[in-house]
Order: sequence, then C-alpha cells, then structure tokens
Amino acid sequence: MKTFRKDFLWGGATAANQFEGAWDVDGKGASVSDMCTNGSHTEPKKVTRTIHPEYLYPSHEAIDFYHHYKEDIALFAEMGFKVFRLSIAWTRIFPTGMENEPNEAGLAFYDKVFDECLKYGIEPLVTISHYEMPYALIEKYNGWEARECIDYFLNYCKAIFERYQGKVKYWLTFNEINGGTTPLGNLLSLGTVKGYEGKITEIPDDPKVRFQALHHQFVASAKAVKLAHEKYPEYLIGDMNVFMTKYPFTCNPEDVLATQKEMRIMNWFCSDVQVRGEYPAYMERYFEENNIHVKMEPGDEEILREGCVDFYTLSYYMSSCVSKDPNGEQTDGNLIAGLKNPYLKASDWGWQIDPQGLHYSLNEIYDRYQIPVMVVENGLGAYDKLEEDGSIQDDYRIDYLRDHIKEMKEAVKDGVDLMGYTPWGCIDLVSASTGEMAKRYGFIYVEKYDDGTGTLARRKKKSFDWYKEVIASNGENL
Repeated sequence: MKTFRKDFLWGGATAANQFEGAWDVDGKGASVSDMCTNGSHTEPKKVTRTIHPEYLYPSHEAIDFYHHYKEDIALFAEMGFKVFRLSIAWTRIFPTGMENEPNEAGLAFYDKVFDECLKYGIEPLVTISHYEMPYALIEKYNGWEARECIDYFLNYCKAIFERYQGKVKYWLTFNEINGGTTPLGNLLSLGTVKGYEGKITEIPDDPKVRFQALHHQFVASAKAVKLAHEKYPEYLIGDMNVFMTKYPFTCNPEDVLATQKEMRIMNWFCSDVQVRGEYPAYMERYFEENNIHVKMEPGDEEILREGCVDFYTLSYYMSSCVSKDPNGEQTDGNLIAGLKNPYLKASDWGWQIDPQGLHYSLNEIYDRYQIPVMVVENGLGAYDKLEEDGSIQDDYRIDYLRDHIKEMKEAVKDGVDLMGYTPWGCIDLVSASTGEMAKRYGFIYVEKYDDGTGTLARRKKKSFDWYKEVIASNGENL
C-alpha cells in the first residue's frame, strides 16, 4: 500500500503579521494587519485608519519571533521539521509598497531567518503576500482595486527572488487568494477598505470591486510565476487556497446544485485561473447574474496562460453544508459560515471537525489538476491550560491532527501526489480571524495573553513530542 513519499515535507506554518511582532522596527512600514485591533469570539476585531492608544493591536508585538527566531527555529529543528512555512512582511522590504529600492534592514532579517533554517536542514516555504498589504497602498489606491498594485507587487517579488537565491526554493504567491470571493476578503486578501474604520464584520461589500481586485492579483501572481520560471528555474511556485469543503445538506437536487455552485465560486474559480491559466466558463454566468464586469487589459489572458503555478496548496480546517432551505442551523467557519452538519463535532470556536473531508477534498483537487498538492494549513484552535507543573496536556490537538494525517494517507493510497504537510500555528500566535491569543494552535505554548501581557516564554506541549515521532516515522507512528 502507498504511504507518504520518502522526501515528504513535514513541518509547520506561520504568518509574519501573526507572530513576528516588531511592527515598526528597522524601517518596517504599517500593513493592514497592523491597523487591526484585538477581538474575541463574541466581539469582532476592528480596523482603524490610525493607531488609537486605547486599543490593543496584537500584531505589534505578537510573540516577537523577530527577536526569538533562533530559539523558535531550534525548537522546530528539535521536532524534525523538513520545511517551515512563513511569510515575508511586504512592509519590511518596501515600507509603503511604493519605494524604488528595498529596505536593507528588512532583507537582512530574512537572510538571518533563512540561514538559521538551512543550518538545521529546514527548507523555507515562503508566502509572498499573507494578509499584510502595505497600508499606504490601501490609503492611496484602495488596495488591489488599482492596477498599479501589480507593478508594486512585481517590484517586491523581483527584490526577494534576487536576494534569496540559494536559500529559498519553494514560494507561494498569495495566501488564501480565494478568500477574495467572500466579503471578508475585502480586508484580509484585497485591502479594498480605503477610508473604513470599524468592525471587520461590518465592512461595506461591493462584489464588483472584489472581483476586479482579484483579477489584478491573478495577473500579479502570473507575472511573478513567469518571472521565476524565466530567471530562477530552480524555484517552484505554488498557489494557496482556503479549501471550504461543502456538502449538500440533503439529496434534494436543489441542495446538490447549490453546493456545486458554492464549490465552484469559493473553491475552484481562483485555482482554475492559477493552475489552468484561464477564467473558467462557469464564471461567465455568475458575472452576468451579479452584474460584475471584470476589466481586462490587452495581454492579460496571455499572461495568465504563461504564469501557471507548479503545485497546489491549501488550508483545510473544516467543512459545512449547503441547503436551499433558509431555516437551517448555521455554524461558524474559516472566512465563511455554513450549515451545521449533524454528523460532526465542532471546535471551541464552532468550526466543524471533519478529517474525512480532507481525504475527499484532496481527491477532488488532484483529480481536477493532477499537479503536486501540499496541505500548508490544518489545525485545531483551542483553549490550552497551563498546568501547575508547567505542562500542557493537549490530547485533543493530537487527536485532531492524527485523524487528519490518517485521511491524508488514505488520499495518497488513492493516488494523490501529496508533497507535504505544515500544520497551522506550529507555535502559538495571534488568531487572524479574531485577534486573540487564547485561540491556540501550536505545538509550542507561548506565554502571551489577550490583554497583551506575558513573559513570551516558550513551553513544549504534549503534542510537541507526539509530532516529533510522527515526523521521525514519516507518518507511520501516529
């Protein structure tokens, strides 16, 4: 029976704005995430136009990886990581996004991080843009609504591609790019919130703007892929999608068709463009029915065809159901909610736990695209208790990850070319959805709390040694 390939990339995943801290150190500019306050499960975080002293901005310190990177990477190495997924903060390299020359201090920081990874034989997997667009581009251009952002992004890519030759092989262009198909993508993915101040759940939404902004990201991504293929043939460039698995709530054909429609728009549209190199036919009807007119410039279609990604990556946390019945019970989720599935349990935050959904999703993805696939986010956000003896007994996290790894193995048996697995928040970090520290994912506990206090001390959870054994056995000892 098939099992994980011998060169399977085991590791963990993070994002700069959620764990680096040092938000204004060494010339770094403000990103959209730096303007987001903390929040909670019941009180959404806010985005502000200026920094208000009465608010707490969790990205400003986060867990201070900026000053703890050697300690943290040593812990990743102790677990046996083969790969470490992280993002580069665009505003460390170009503080406003509009500079002609990069900030040397920012470039030098990532040199040190990558050198530290390579010292332990850990491959960096770098997300170029992970929810940290320069805030200056939002204020001037309303983010990705403006085509000018394509050139600014490409200037950024040129700088980091050139600088990190021989240090970084694997790249992802945009984190969860298909988040832009949802209203929340206004803030996180697209930065189309110029002039807005208030709760992120109340951001005004204009689908016409969102899909135009998405088109500009498609072109930017394709140009980055084309640049890498032409100048740096050793680079492998992937896309990254949040996979929001949907099931029909009943076998009513109306539910089945509604599910297919949601899967197409949320899960397949963006990757069809980035993997196949063209807009799928089904979007023509969707655009017409929603009065959306995407403006393309001459040459855009050729650029999309020439900038197809080398591998497909996804985040997977949960699934939900779809029904034409408006009275179904809702459940929370990653970027978008859905109907509650009566056959599934849920996390402390209401996200439904569905390991078999990962098996199903991987099969669907590989059947559609037949390029290597990597799960670059998966994990359980939970309340972790620090015991009197200093231990954290997170058996619930072990159970969650074990069940998902088992289903990944089933997908491999089905023929999926699965290249790696990087569970989300391998070290505790700030939640992107709520701005909390209490929603913990990591194998490593960080003494940092929702009120901003804490020593930042690192502690191994029970799951640390468990995951170490999983990696050592290449997924055989779970």
